Amino acid sequence: MSRRTSPPRTRKRKVSAALTYAVLIGFSVIVLFPFVVAFSTSLKAPADVYNYPPTLIPRAPATVEVTGFDEPAPLLDLEIDGETVEVALVEDGVSAGVYAPVATPDDESTYLLLDDDDFVGSGERMAVLVNGREREREIGTATYEDESIEVVRVRSTTAARFVVPDDPTVEYFGLPSDGEPVKTTSLRTENFGEVLELQRLDRALTNSILVTLLVVFGQVFTSVLGGYAFARLRFKGRDQIFMMYLGSIMIPFVVLIVPLHQLMVSMGWINGIVSLIVPFIFSAYGTFLMRQFFLSIPRSLEEAALIDGASRWTILWRIMVPLSRPPIAALSAFAFLYAWNSFLWPVLTISLGNEENRVLTLALQVLGGRAGDNPHLVLAGVMIAIVPPVLAFIAAQRHFVEGVAAQGMKG
Repeated sequence: MSRRTSPPRTRKRKVSAALTYAVLIGFSVIVLFPFVVAFSTSLKAPADVYNYPPTLIPRAPATVEVTGFDEPAPLLDLEIDGETVEVALVEDGVSAGVYAPVATPDDESTYLLLDDDDFVGSGERMAVLVNGREREREIGTATYEDESIEVVRVRSTTAARFVVPDDPTVEYFGLPSDGEPVKTTSLRTENFGEVLELQRLDRALTNSILVTLLVVFGQVFTSVLGGYAFARLRFKGRDQIFMMYLGSIMIPFVVLIVPLHQLMVSMGWINGIVSLIVPFIFSAYGTFLMRQFFLSIPRSLEEAALIDGASRWTILWRIMVPLSRPPIAALSAFAFLYAWNSFLWPVLTISLGNEENRVLTLALQVLGGRAGDNPHLVLAGVMIAIVPPVLAFIAAQRHFVEGVAAQGMKG
């Protein structure tokens, strides 16, 4: 009975596909890792941000309800007789003392931390080394692990009282640092509400949404009108005007900053939201995009509508625009990202102290300076800024890809 094997070419294709997926997954992890770290940190408690080693999953110290206590007590792992026991820290700063067995008064390894109430002095004293000096200290008896032992009181200190959460009558006595805090997964969503109130980020978010929507609507509207005029209407100098308008794409924005800024000052729009909208509702790229798509639509559709008595305005909005959803979606996505992420122009026209007209990029700049020691709040603000463009892309993903692909093939 012969055994069937895969042809060498098939195996080679499988290996090639596996390597391709491995490389793509590797790059995806590299690209997404900063986003994951930012999202994780935005949900962490302040004390968890600087923990070492750092973790991606937000964690916070656990607390537990203990019978007889009003407030939840911190839960700790305490090592007792070689075993780790979960205990609740119910009282801190308890008056205590460091005691040494009378047989080994100068051996610090035998020192015991005991509650002063458990010590009964005898009135006798003996010499003990305290910080390298010989001191006279009282001798007495103390209860330790249910046994009475003879000890000498070395010095006073404060301690903590631990109890077993299920049985508060079982108590342990020690230093607060003796226990290791128990941590549980905790998503601190309060960070988002706190950062919205801080620096009036909610106002900046509203301004950004308003500016972005108006810029997107303005660019689409003017691009549709301009694209249709350059594609279908005949007028003197049409092609020359179009080439001049298209050539404006080659002018760097930094060259336009000074004259544009002077124009805003002369019109009294500086430090106002209108200065972030009006200069950007005209787009040579958008006009070019729409013109090229309108040219691809058969003229027979337009001629049939003209014969039926439709006006140019009716043809544009009833025939051409419904057929142009892919390029409009692509243009909207590009305009949305540009308006939402714009930083240079807002920082030149809007004062950082103008909280009423400040947009999100400026607010994040201020937040990064004033809350630099609270990275969880800064990254919570960053996540708030990321969410709208991500949602917009998900909503228009199909039209966006279709529009870019269609324009790429035609180009």
